[in-house]
Amino acid sequence: MARITAAIASSHVPAIGAAIDNGKTEDAYWKPIFEGYEWTKQWLKEEKPDVVILVYNDHASAFSMDIIPTFAIGCAEQYQSADEGWGPRPVPTVVGEPDLAWHIAQSCILDEFDLTIINKMDVDHGLTVPMSLMFGQPDAWPVKVVPIAVNVVQYPPPTGNRCWMLGEAIARAVESYPEDLNVQIWGTGGMSHQLQGPRAGLINKAFDNAFLDDLTANPQRLRDMPHIEYLREAGSEGIELVMWLIMRGALGDHVKPLHRHYHVPGSNTAVGHLVLKPE
Repeated sequence: MARITAAIASSHVPAIGAAIDNGKTEDAYWKPIFEGYEWTKQWLKEEKPDVVILVYNDHASAFSMDIIPTFAIGCAEQYQSADEGWGPRPVPTVVGEPDLAWHIAQSCILDEFDLTIINKMDVDHGLTVPMSLMFGQPDAWPVKVVPIAVNVVQYPPPTGNRCWMLGEAIARAVESYPEDLNVQIWGTGGMSHQLQGPRAGLINKAFDNAFLDDLTANPQRLRDMPHIEYLREAGSEGIELVMWLIMRGALGDHVKPLHRHYHVPGSNTAVGHLVLKPE
């Protein structure tokens, strides 16, 4: 049977991708950020996941104001890197796992979780930057990917509790898949940041670190956190952190933290990273 063996949370700052693509990872500004991912890169070589269910948000690359799905699942054979205005990132094509994706879609929909099914889309930095952080610059990605796109751009986004429940539904789907697969689930986005208005540049270290703590110590607080608290404490884009709760909900009640990294600043935001195993 397929199984979710571990989970990763990570920021997906677009400037991180630019730093990788332009050979600036050893620059004084960027080096502390990338050093925090070295442990995970080595750990992944040992874990050898077959598939990553990667939770991210699209940044007007695949979707627009015309169509805004709250939750969407990619069921395609492959996904190209999106052109976000300066050309596609020079990264490998993302290879999908359509059989598993369709199984998750069917299982979740029959579990009364309505997912929008996407059979063709390009993926932007929300997905490709985490892949680069974890795997570097290979000729081909070493895992297949099931993308889960979440609306955290246009209000109303889903609640943290709804995201958690989707994670639980995804876990049930994976556990019912008959093929023997080592599956990981990644939650991306965040942490505290605001890109516009009088509070542009906001970073709240205390909020971020409390969030990292409570993913293991008190996840119920995060499930119950209202949108207004994300806005007030973590900035307008801090709402991206609800996507981490899909990852966390898929792991069950108890988890073991394996690695943690937090650095300020990474472009105009805080960079957070966590590796968890279910217990």
